[in-house]
Amino acid sequence: MRIAIVTDSTSDISPELAEEYDISVIPAILVVNGQSLEDGSGISRDELYEQLPTMNTPPTTASPSMAAFEQVYDFLLRNGADQVISIQVSSTLSSIYNTALLAAKTFGKRVHVVDSRQVTLGLGFQVLAAAQAAKSEQTLAEIQNIIDDIRRRIHLVAMLDTLEYAYRSGRVSWARTNLSAIFRIKPFVSVVNGDVLRMGETRTRQKGIERLYKMLSDLGPLERLAILHTNAEADALEAVEHFKSVVKQHPLIINVTSLIGVHVGPHGLGFVAVTE
Repeated sequence: MRIAIVTDSTSDISPELAEEYDISVIPAILVVNGQSLEDGSGISRDELYEQLPTMNTPPTTASPSMAAFEQVYDFLLRNGADQVISIQVSSTLSSIYNTALLAAKTFGKRVHVVDSRQVTLGLGFQVLAAAQAAKSEQTLAEIQNIIDDIRRRIHLVAMLDTLEYAYRSGRVSWARTNLSAIFRIKPFVSVVNGDVLRMGETRTRQKGIERLYKMLSDLGPLERLAILHTNAEADALEAVEHFKSVVKQHPLIINVTSLIGVHVGPHGLGFVAVTE
C-alpha cells in the first residue's frame, strides 16, 4: 500500500526535504497591503521581517482554500496513492486543519487529517517522521503511531524580541492584556498541545540566549533539533555550533515561515527539539 504525506507550509519543510521524501506542501496565504500571496511567493522571509517594523498595516494570514487541498488529495489518489495522511498546523492556532478536514470528506476513508498540535518544525518533524515511515512501506496504523509518539517528545520554545507582534495579532489571550509590551523585555513562549504558553522573560537579549541554551541543555540527548529564528541568523548559527554534538542528526536552521513570523516579529530565536 502506498501512503502519501501532505502538509501545509507552516511546517517549514524545505523544498529539498519535500522532494527527497515525496511530501506535498500546500502553501498558506499571507496578506500584505491587501494583496494575497502564497507563502514563499511575492515577498521573501528576509524582506518581510526587515519591513515589518515600518509597515503601516500589519500583514494578516489565511488558510489555503478547500479547493487547494482537494486538488492535492485528488492528484495523489489518482497517481498511485492508496491513502493520504494530511498533517496540519495546530487547530487551536489556525483554521487550516478544519479546511483540510472539510476537503478530506470528499474522499471518504482514503484521506486522514491529523492535528499536529504544533507549529513550524514542531509540525515539520512529525511530517518528516511520517514521510520516512511511508517510504519504508510501514502501514497506516504504524505511521499514525509514529506521529503520535514523536509529538509527545517535541519541545518548542522561543524568545521574542518584543511582545508587540503577539499583542497586535490578537492570537494569544495573555498577550492581548499584558502591559509588558511597553517594556523592553524578551518574553519566552512555548507551544504545548496546541496552546501558546508564556514562560517568563529576561531583561536583555544576552540573558535570554543564555536561558534558551540552558532550557535546551536540560532536555538531555536529542533525536532531532531545529534552531528557529526570524532574521537572527548569526544567533541561530552560534546555537547550532553549540548544540550539534548532542543531537543524532545535524540541526536544521530555519528562518521561520512568514505565517508564524508575523505574530512573532523580527529577531526572534528559539528551538524545536525531539528528545530521545
